[in-house]
Amino acid sequence: MKPDKENIKNKIQELIEKISAFDYQYYVLDNPSISDFEYDTIFRSLVDLENANPELIRSDSPSQRVGGKALDAFESVIHRQAMLSLNNAFEEAELMAFDKRIKDDIGIDELEYAVEPKFDGLAITLTYQDGIFIQGATRGDGYTGENVTHNLKTIRSIPTKLNHINPPKILEVRGEVLMLKKDFELLNQKQESLGEKKFANPRNAAAGSLRQLDPRITATRPLTFFSYGLGISEPNLNLKTHTETIQLLKKFNLPISDLSTSVKGVKGLQGFYDKVLKLRDSLAYDIDGVVYKVNSFNYQNELGFVSRAPRWAIAHKFPAEEAVTEILDINVQVGRTGAITPVARLKPVFVGGVTVTNATLHNEDEMIRKDVHIGDIVSVRRAGDVIPEIVRVLLDKRPKTITKFKMPTECPECSSPLVRIDDEAIIRCSGGLICPAQQKQSIIHFASRKAMDIEGLGDKSVEQLVTVGLIHGLPDIFKLELQQLVSLDRMAEKSGQNLLDAIEKSKLTSLPRFIYALGIRNVGESTAKDLAGFYGDLNEIMKQTEESLQLVPDIGPTVAKSISDFFMQTKNREVIKSLIELGVHWPKHDIKKSASGIFATKTFVLTGTLPSMSRDDAKSIIEMNGGKVAGSVSKKTDYVVAGSDAGSKLATAQELGVKIISQEELLKLII
Repeated sequence: MKPDKENIKNKIQELIEKISAFDYQYYVLDNPSISDFEYDTIFRSLVDLENANPELIRSDSPSQRVGGKALDAFESVIHRQAMLSLNNAFEEAELMAFDKRIKDDIGIDELEYAVEPKFDGLAITLTYQDGIFIQGATRGDGYTGENVTHNLKTIRSIPTKLNHINPPKILEVRGEVLMLKKDFELLNQKQESLGEKKFANPRNAAAGSLRQLDPRITATRPLTFFSYGLGISEPNLNLKTHTETIQLLKKFNLPISDLSTSVKGVKGLQGFYDKVLKLRDSLAYDIDGVVYKVNSFNYQNELGFVSRAPRWAIAHKFPAEEAVTEILDINVQVGRTGAITPVARLKPVFVGGVTVTNATLHNEDEMIRKDVHIGDIVSVRRAGDVIPEIVRVLLDKRPKTITKFKMPTECPECSSPLVRIDDEAIIRCSGGLICPAQQKQSIIHFASRKAMDIEGLGDKSVEQLVTVGLIHGLPDIFKLELQQLVSLDRMAEKSGQNLLDAIEKSKLTSLPRFIYALGIRNVGESTAKDLAGFYGDLNEIMKQTEESLQLVPDIGPTVAKSISDFFMQTKNREVIKSLIELGVHWPKHDIKKSASGIFATKTFVLTGTLPSMSRDDAKSIIEMNGGKVAGSVSKKTDYVVAGSDAGSKLATAQELGVKIISQEELLKLII
């Protein structure tokens, strides 16, 4: 190898080692040592070197975590060592019997047990060859699983190379893929915003994500991994206890549970169970019990197996997180986006460590599916161990007299009509600007940078102003006085005057900004610009019907209905009139007769972090050259400009076959 190539090879190795260490600190230890910007810079350096020297790309490189085409099906993998299931104990008596049987079989008075949480995820095995991750598979039936190597490579808590100078020739690592509770909530929020089906619980989300045939989709899902044991090792590691195994896994930079430890005797088991049960709700991940294993491998070998389970281990399951109670009443709540959610008012019942009095019924369709009525006896659980929900109606206990609940037709907060968009399960309040339940969120959006851009009117300020009653709706923003502001906490005369100056400055805006600021459902920046460019006048827009609005390029039936419904509401029109009377204005907006420029008729989507410009800068460049920037990828998208850490938009573009370009390629198109 030439000296230059040798230097490049060494530099690549150095960067791989750095990035792997940073990944371990971030994803395993939850203690990053550098900023995201520094990490991205180092990562780009590695990618640039590899792109210039493709023959030096290594399989354990962090750049190779997402690669390969979508599969038609998963290959089968025969496990070198069976992944057996565990017998369960539910009652204390069963635990006592387990401990007694073990002691009798071995002939000792007290045993040491390795103890750990029972993760509620998907069991997998990782195979490392000479320390390099080469294959990953699901448990399957215990003997044969599915090859999900490419998907497992996308999980950054799984090291592509073991942290060991002289690793075993072959090493099988056993563990669990799961999704943290916070990541699950964010994923479901994202699913909802995209109009896609929400996942039932973190376990289903993790399993579904890991079994994607396209690893690029898996890469967009926030999966994590915990190791808890070993399978085959060649040569034999000569470990004496399970505790030693856990220590070795940690030394290899494989993530383990901080709760893993060892205890003495059945009292130690009971103490660990009680401790973890109390911690359960506060843990970052779901568990459904704890696992006990005889710590000594010699004793494990002596005890052996029965059927498809080891005799030396048992899972002590937590009590079912369900309880039976009565529905006393059903009413609805209005969310911050106007979503109407039916809520069951329950006879108080203790579930999952808390007393539950309310449970979500999600939406009208779900109520009908579960056949829920006022007076029903129902089973309740805490979904994701957080949100109480009705699991099922106990029909055999249904009283003779029940009351059928009918969804209201008007918002309980503002009396505005409730509307349901085609193909949506959610019913929404049409009140928008005047609905108290949506008030704070609409004000925050109205004042945001890309809307009216009122500096100093953020979340905390709005919360305070609404709470003390100084703002009841959007027009009240422009009625604020200095004397009112200085009476507030943490609001001095100078900061109060600065806010008033910012409010005054915001009165001069643009038609697209004002339309966007109104917070019309399904109307983002691009659609606001389209409306302004097509009609040129707000009054003209307000006159339009659903049908006529669809003449605007890129506005379909759903968006058209949202716009039409919004402007049909008298109260919304009154708010707009008040805002204009209070001084909000904008220059005359020219109607775009036809698009011009090199990107005329072209639609772009931006995703990820671009190397040397912000996405707003890229958007301006595209629009200056006649192009349009959309918020989501569709078949109508011409280009997706992708930077680092691109998410689901990139995956969607790949699925649809949309052309994907870099910042550099974008700029080349202009030249």
